[in-house]
Order: sequence, then structure tokens, then C-alpha cells
Amino acid sequence: MAITQNKIHQMSDVAAIQNLVQKRLELKKEISKIIVGQEVVVDQILLSIFSGGHALLVGVPGLAKTLMVNTIAQALGLDFKRIQFTPDLMPSDILGSEILDENRQFKFIKGPIFSNIILADEINRTPPKTQAALLEAMQERAVTIAGQHYKLALPYFVLATQNPIEQEGTYPLPEAQLDRFMFAIKLDYPSFAEEVQVVKSTTSDFTDKINPLFTGQEIIDFQHLIRRIPVADNVIEYAVTLVSKTRPDNALSNDFIKNYLDWGAGPRASQNLILAAKAHAAFNGKFSPDIEDVKAVATGILRHRIIKNYKADAEGITEEIIIQKLL
Repeated sequence: MAITQNKIHQMSDVAAIQNLVQKRLELKKEISKIIVGQEVVVDQILLSIFSGGHALLVGVPGLAKTLMVNTIAQALGLDFKRIQFTPDLMPSDILGSEILDENRQFKFIKGPIFSNIILADEINRTPPKTQAALLEAMQERAVTIAGQHYKLALPYFVLATQNPIEQEGTYPLPEAQLDRFMFAIKLDYPSFAEEVQVVKSTTSDFTDKINPLFTGQEIIDFQHLIRRIPVADNVIEYAVTLVSKTRPDNALSNDFIKNYLDWGAGPRASQNLILAAKAHAAFNGKFSPDIEDVKAVATGILRHRIIKNYKADAEGITEEIIIQKLL
């Protein structure tokens, strides 16, 4: 009887993965009504959401980050809030606070953190105390205010944007906090043809309507489905070896890593590599990830987890170059 039930369970998962492939194609088509190009960025945001992780978006201002997140939220049928981080932002401004109502009873007013998708704009513009309040919510999917524990509605996803550190008035995120983000996604300028299309579509009076394609519960079900996908031991060993090689004091690391890195990635990187590889495989209709799926997600997962030394900076060695050498 147990074998029969297991077969039914497997059959339903197979059908669910095929359904996910189809719905992802529809989702990307819907998003492309508003967002021109940026295929890789959209793919990595969707990988984060369906893996149950968070993402850090790194790029110059003016590349439609807010529009992109808002569009994705609408297409997913989720609530969306944008929080502009500033040097004077307090934890209560994002979490919420208690007030006395007309009956002289304390009443909790929820902050913008109580939404499915949060865009934390310019997260490194705010002091560590406020950063920590957001990062606690990201990790625990809950907040504690005045001794009361409030759970956040699932699915819950934070997309944070970061200014270049060399700009004045920034508070760089510590490495331990950067590690909470599953992906660091690099946003580049559009190509000439894409920019022409952006200008045409944004300077006319026509606006396209985004249709919601999912419910919150469907997204949660797909997140559980992705976690159920089996992974071969050799793929897990490949991911752990790849992460181990980023650590300069590890026996597996080579001279290139020892020369250019001060610090490597921790075990959370290995976990995220496998989760993202599972999602990448499911998006492409595969029922188990292989080493190619791990390679496909490696740059976004490792980019913010390796710390270069002064020699790498002096010689113009980027995180991407280091990760490609490892691969």
C-alpha cells in the first residue's frame, strides 16, 4: 500500500513540475508586457521566490527596479510594499507600533513589513539597527513588538536594493547579513534596442494591464514541491566542493583563491546552491537537478559571499572572474 501511495505522490509531483514549467512561461510573458529585456534578472528573482529565498539587487539608480518588483508582484497575485530606507528611518517605521486608541487601549498598527513582497530600497542608506529589524523579519518570517509575536503572511519575499558603497552616507551591510540573501543580482543598463523600446512604451498614453496568474497558496505549494525534488549525492558533493574551494584556508582551494580572496562562502551558500538548482531544474522541466543546474545559479549565489582582498581590487579581479575560475 505504501508503494502505491508513493507512486501516486510521485505522479502528482511530475504533473506539478510540468504545470510549473507552463505557468512560468505564462508568467514571463505577462511580465514582459511592462518590463523590457532583463531576462536574467527576472529569472533570478523568480528562482528566489519559488525557492523561498530573498534577493539583493545591485545596480545604478534609474533601471526600473521598483517597476520590475511591482510588476512581478502583480503577476504573482501578491501584495507589494516599497520601503524607502533613509538615515532617519526607525525600526518602528517598518515593523509598526502600538498606539492608544479612543478607548485608551493599546492597539497595534502594522507597518509596511506586513506584505507578501517587500522592496527595501537602498537598504544601505539606513543605520544597522533598522537594517537588523528587517533582516530579523526575513529570517524568522515574524516580528516581535512590545512582547507580542506577529507572524508575517506567507509567501514572504524581500528584494533589497543597494547603493554603491563608495557613495556618501551609506552603512554597508555586514557579511553575516549579506549571507541572509539567497541571490545577489546584478542589474545592467539595457541594450540600445531595449532602451529604444523602453522609451517608446513609457512616453505614450497606453498602459498594459497585468493579470494575476497565481494565488499565494499556489506559490507556497510550488515552494514545497521544489523542496521535495530529489538530488543525487554527486550533485550535492559538487555544490559543497565548489563552496569549499572559495575558502582560502581550505585544502581544496587553489593558489588563485589564496591570492585574491580574504574570506569564502559559508554552509548557507551550499544550501542555497542546491535549493536554487532544484528550482532551476523544475523551471526547465527536469525532475532532478544536475551539475549544470548548480553552475547556472552559482554566480548569483556566491557573488556576495566571497570577500576579495586588496590585491584583487588593485588588479581589477571581480567576483565574477573568481567564480568563473572556480567553475
